[in-house]
Amino acid sequence: MFDVIIAGCGPTGAVLAAELRLHDVRVLVLEKETEPPSFVRIVGLHSRSLELMAMRGLLDRIRAHGRQRPAGGFFAAIAKPAPPGLDSAYAYLLGIPQPVIVRLLEEHAIDLGAQVRHGCAVVGLAQDGGGVTVELADGERLRSRYLVGCDGGRSTVRKLLGVGFPGEPSRVETLMGEMEVGVPPEEVAATVTAVRETEHRFWLRPFGAGVYSVVVPAAGVSDRARPPTLEDFQQQLRAIAGTDFGVHSPRWLSRFGDATRLAERYRVGRVLLAGDAAHIHPPIGGQGLNLGVQDAFNLGWKLAAQVRGWAPETLLDTYQAERQPVAADVLDNTRAQMELLSTEPGPQAVRRLLTELMDFDEVNRYLTEKITATGVRYDVGEGPDLLGRRLRDIEVKQGHLYGLLRRGRGLLLDRTERLAVGGWSDRVDYLGDPTAALDVPCVLLRPDGHVAWIGDDQQDLDEHLSRWFGRPR
Repeated sequence: MFDVIIAGCGPTGAVLAAELRLHDVRVLVLEKETEPPSFVRIVGLHSRSLELMAMRGLLDRIRAHGRQRPAGGFFAAIAKPAPPGLDSAYAYLLGIPQPVIVRLLEEHAIDLGAQVRHGCAVVGLAQDGGGVTVELADGERLRSRYLVGCDGGRSTVRKLLGVGFPGEPSRVETLMGEMEVGVPPEEVAATVTAVRETEHRFWLRPFGAGVYSVVVPAAGVSDRARPPTLEDFQQQLRAIAGTDFGVHSPRWLSRFGDATRLAERYRVGRVLLAGDAAHIHPPIGGQGLNLGVQDAFNLGWKLAAQVRGWAPETLLDTYQAERQPVAADVLDNTRAQMELLSTEPGPQAVRRLLTELMDFDEVNRYLTEKITATGVRYDVGEGPDLLGRRLRDIEVKQGHLYGLLRRGRGLLLDRTERLAVGGWSDRVDYLGDPTAALDVPCVLLRPDGHVAWIGDDQQDLDEHLSRWFGRPR
């Protein structure tokens, strides 16, 4: 009998498993694949995800395997630098091979005590008042108190639940791969620069030793089950750029569409959805992996509280209430970005106008914070603008704020040194006189780093501690 079974050991599932283990929840992760993918797609971690990794002490380990590039140029690939003074200590993009980040996050979960089983596909589930029975492809049945589907856009868990997944199917497809080219780099660069004046779903980027990352619009929407061929790339490169650059010796080839869908519900009884199982969208802006990881950080401590028996009655419901609107916003901004990549005259005119507007720092900042998720504000009630937002990694007398959040607990920052966490001390840490950088009297942080309360009154604090962390001991 497990406390939680997680279907899928991608970044979302692995992070969720680690978050649950911080609270001694018995976790089993089931991954249907036996081997990591053969292709090495580069994914990007945006500022908010980097902050979350820093909160759990993972950032240095992950950063050693990635490549940093400045924030900016995220929205619809409009080449603008980041606005000055971004409110994050991690205002950059970290590019990292997807198999590497998956491996690092899985190792982290295992180090914390999660069990991970590969080659185990979920094919059935049934839930009752006491838990969930999970059936595997080999006929084995497992029992847990909760099940979380982190099993991707074609989620078996979501389908078994019968949760609707409304949205739009793919209208366009894009080919992506890595291969060698047969012409000099100067010729590649000159052609790419000319083509990208009008076709923004096109690039060839050097990947070392004569290998290039190639992205080019597909001829149409095809059967996603059929992988593209080198001939498909050659044909489309000639159609778009007038040359196929002599591409050969592909390392991997894939395609992606612009399907956009959002699950109607994130929870049905004891079964929940997270990551791509709950939302899919075009990869423009590089938000997909980040959105799923942030789902996991939001859900982890809440589901752990439910398992451990101290969760307030409505705490687990706040997962959908907070994360579904965030996903809906990402779906909308990717829809908008895809329109701005169109070669049609109307979208191109809008793109030119937006390019001019982004010269205003306020516009550029708004769009950058949207893509990086540093602008997310949860509805936790009325109050100062900081309420419901994440708190940046400010300096405190012990070093840095995020270093105090590694155990996945709440944290009270008390400049007055008159308040106390009292009977919640097993769930919430306390820091008196933290720093002059904090311009409000006291702040209560949730385990995901979002501000749950601001004030200086003990009775008011106790009410909010009860709201987020249940009854005192």
